[in-house]
Parts: sequence; C-alpha cells; structure tokens
Amino acid sequence: MKHFYIVLLLLANIVGAQELALVKEDGQFGYISKKGDFVIKPKFKNAKNFSDGLAAVEDNGRWGFINKKGEQVIPATYNEVKYFNNGVCVVLKGKEWLYIDKQGEVLKTPETDKLFDFEDGVAMIRQNKKVGLIDNKMQVVLAPKYDLIKSFENGFARVKLHDRWGIIDKNGKEVVEVAYDDIGNMYKGATWAQRGTSFGIVKNNDFKIIDGADKIWDFHNDDLTYARKDKKIGFVDLDGNWVILPQFDKAKAFSKNLAPVSTGKVWGYINKKGVMVIEPRFNDAEVFSADGLAPVKDKDWGFVNEKGELVIPAKYGITAGIMGLFGGQEKGFVDGLARVKHEKKWGFINAKGELLGDQWFENAEPFH
Repeated sequence: MKHFYIVLLLLANIVGAQELALVKEDGQFGYISKKGDFVIKPKFKNAKNFSDGLAAVEDNGRWGFINKKGEQVIPATYNEVKYFNNGVCVVLKGKEWLYIDKQGEVLKTPETDKLFDFEDGVAMIRQNKKVGLIDNKMQVVLAPKYDLIKSFENGFARVKLHDRWGIIDKNGKEVVEVAYDDIGNMYKGATWAQRGTSFGIVKNNDFKIIDGADKIWDFHNDDLTYARKDKKIGFVDLDGNWVILPQFDKAKAFSKNLAPVSTGKVWGYINKKGVMVIEPRFNDAEVFSADGLAPVKDKDWGFVNEKGELVIPAKYGITAGIMGLFGGQEKGFVDGLARVKHEKKWGFINAKGELLGDQWFENAEPFH
C-alpha cells in the first residue's frame, strides 16, 4: 500500500509539472498541452503565461489566478498582477502594490520604496536610493547598499556602486569585487569585464586582459564566447585566451560545438577549430538547440541539422515570446517543439516539421 501511495504522489507531481502554452483562438485565451490538446479551453478575454503553477487571468477588468485545471484559486480582485516566483507575486490592488502568496494572502514586507519581482528566490528592496535583497520569507538577505542590482541569472547578479560593477550571489556575497567599468554575467566562476579601456576575463577575482579586445559577449552554455578585436569577431575561452582568432564580421554563441558566424552578408557555422563546416549561404542564422536543429533564414526561417541539411523548409517566422517575464527565451526548438509563425498564425512544430495538434492560433506563447 505504501508503494501505491508513492506512485500516486509521483503521478501527481508529473501532472503538476506539465508544461502548458498560452494560445489565443477566436479572440479568447486558453492553454494547450504538449500533445496539442486544450487543457483549458479558450474563455478568457486576457491571460498570462503560467509561472510557479499559476496563471493570471482577467475577469470583468480585474485579475486573479487559476491553476492548471482551470480552477480559480485566487479571486479576480486586482488591478494589475505580475508573475509568481518562489511562491510570491507582486499585485496592484487599488493604488497599492502588494506581495501575495499562492493562497492570495498579503505578505508583510520590510521597508522599501518599491516592490520588485522575485527571481531565483530573492527580490530587491530599495531604501534611500540604495538596493538590497529579501528572500521569499520577507527576511532581509542583503541590507540596501548598492546603486543597482541587475537580474539574477544562474544564481548570480551584476551590481553597481559608485559607477563600478561587480557580481554577487543570492546570499548577497560579493563573488567579484565591485571594481570594474562594466561586467558580464557569471558562468562557471568566470565573467568578462572592462577596466578602463581594457577588456578581459575575471576568474577567481584575477583580471586577465585579452590582447586587443574592445568588446566581449556573455558566456552562455559553452566555455567559449565571442569577442571583438579590430572590428573582427573571434572566440575566447574562460581563461582569457584567443581560441579562434578574430576574422568574422558577426558571430553568435557556440552550441552543439557549432557557432553561427557571418562573413559579409551571409551566415554559416564553424566548429571549435574555427573551420567553416556549414558553408555561408544564409541571410541569418541562430544557435543550435539541444535537439540538434538550428533556425536559418532565406526569405523566411527554416531549420538545418548539424550537417547543414535543410530538414524543415524555410517558410516560417520565428521569435521569442512576447508576453513578458520570459526574456531571453530561445528562438527555435525548445524541448522538442519550435514556436513558429505561418501566414499570420502561430503554432508549434516538432523536429519532423509536423504541426502540433494540426492547428494554428491567433497567438501562441512558449510552453512553461
């Protein structure tokens, strides 16, 4: 019997973790599953993506929240709402901004001039033009001391004080001293930074200047990133070494050991030796997804495999989501599906180019 309840619990967790996509049909919003079925039929005049298991929906000019069964769990009494993160959401009721939990209870906050969204379990507070951090228990993690704290990514955030930049973790600890004119996001204990006119890599709080670099882009999901020298783009590693010498006009990140680069007006893909393995012939190109497909553009967008073969015809529009919160959303395939536009309608295709549920929508947001 004990094992039976464990199975039931696991099944409940799987159902709760189901990803849903917000779609618009006949002027109404609803939600579909990754099978293409409507989990919540289109019936809302306005709605937002799911986050933290709840989605905001509008009812008679007020906002409330539903669960993944479509049940209203927080009444529609708010003028505006943001997104839940770590069990907390910012809402506007009348003229007052508040934090609420997932039961709709108002949370008492430390003194702050403004309520900020939670990210990675923390949110900013602001006092006397300085910012710090609180956790979702409304406890002060970092007393206000910085002029600016940027969004957390992978547990780290850039901070600014007296026109100098550094990096902190979610506990408010400085992992890169606030000593640079500009700085990037943290990745595997390293980041790019600018000091004066010099650009380089900071690792273990040591700053190594990269010879001739005048711009470096963020590391993302790879140990190489692209950098510029004498108006040409090459690639550097986490130790600040040129691995692929500057020779391209434009470049994007490595993924699946391939990176899009352009020479002139056409794009192709190089490997980590700098060898062009997919010849430049595209008007634009994006990074490869984990599914092994990359969006490429002729007049419209299609998808190539790692051999450079066009496996999905170039007849689509692609873009990240537009409904807020999920900035930086990948273009192209994410977990087996790509959000695409065709003849002014939106939908999802799989790696075979098949349309999910065989249906197009007035709008379709990424799955969450």
